[in-house]
Amino acid sequence: MPLLNPDKLRPFVQQIFERAGSNAHEAERVAHYLVESNLVGHDSHGIIRVSYYIDYVKNDQVRPNQSLRVIFQTDSMAIVDGNFGFGQVIGEQAMQLGIDMAKKHGIATVSLRNSAHLGRIGDWPTLVARAGMASFHFVNTSGYGLLTAPFGGIDRRLSANPLAAGVPVKDGLPIILDISTCATAEGKLKVALNKGTDVPPGCIIDNQGQPTTDPARFYTDPPGVLLPFGGHKGYGLSVIAEMFAGALTGNSCSNPANDQRLLNGMYSLIIDCERLPAELGFTVEVQRFIDFVKSSRKAPGVDDILMPGEIEERNRQHNLANGIAVDDTTWQTLISTANELGLDAAEAQTIVI
Repeated sequence: MPLLNPDKLRPFVQQIFERAGSNAHEAERVAHYLVESNLVGHDSHGIIRVSYYIDYVKNDQVRPNQSLRVIFQTDSMAIVDGNFGFGQVIGEQAMQLGIDMAKKHGIATVSLRNSAHLGRIGDWPTLVARAGMASFHFVNTSGYGLLTAPFGGIDRRLSANPLAAGVPVKDGLPIILDISTCATAEGKLKVALNKGTDVPPGCIIDNQGQPTTDPARFYTDPPGVLLPFGGHKGYGLSVIAEMFAGALTGNSCSNPANDQRLLNGMYSLIIDCERLPAELGFTVEVQRFIDFVKSSRKAPGVDDILMPGEIEERNRQHNLANGIAVDDTTWQTLISTANELGLDAAEAQTIVI
């Protein structure tokens, strides 16, 4: 399992996307967010995605060098189209639009449709929180992303349907929640498959509806199925995510008729916390609550009680200092993709620590 230098990995990944047709800015943004996912410990949304993204470009499922297109806009509401562009760029543009609108009017909703894979959804509330704003995000994948069974069913009817939220913390790390409404992200199945490891019980069933921990049983023909987390609770959240990210955006709820490409829809609610009246005491109350939660007695073997987002920041600092560990299959696939696009294999070896 090689250790990779993140500062050398980013420009290498950037070169891959430039060779695939992206301009320098787009390639840099895609590389930044993919490597950032590895840094914070979410390998499922990191460089393991490079080969998939390149295949999407080759098959015209993703179109390089696209920009956000505004379909409808009022003072506090926007409906925007991603034109099948890279989600790392389109998502960033959508968040900046929402931030600008919220600065003017205190609150904004941005309904994004027709974006390619938006990557790690936690990136978007993080971006918003850095602007001093709180946000909530529902995401779905229409058609191509059908992965999850409804509660009580054994057929694919919903996508992974992540949701994320962020709250700024004065002089501290923002609180960032980033979860899938299924028992595990599909990308984590890819990571387990590459590593040759099992997934925890209760995550997937095979194509006959039987429980399994073997990720290979998910990728059979016909395929296996992801399960919602917490039974009816995750299923209920998943349905709501479909309503907001699919119906309210125009992206379409999960629909097998849309199986020609992977399309993410994202509904984002953004609130400018600095516009709140001082007597509300928002920043003080946030910190008081954090301190109260962390003051709990710790269970045996627990060193710290963490707020959502803290483990990612700890992972980031560790991986910046020590390198990013990736499995051999992911690394060899990345090198193979680079070679196919004309990059020198010897250059890839300089990334290994």
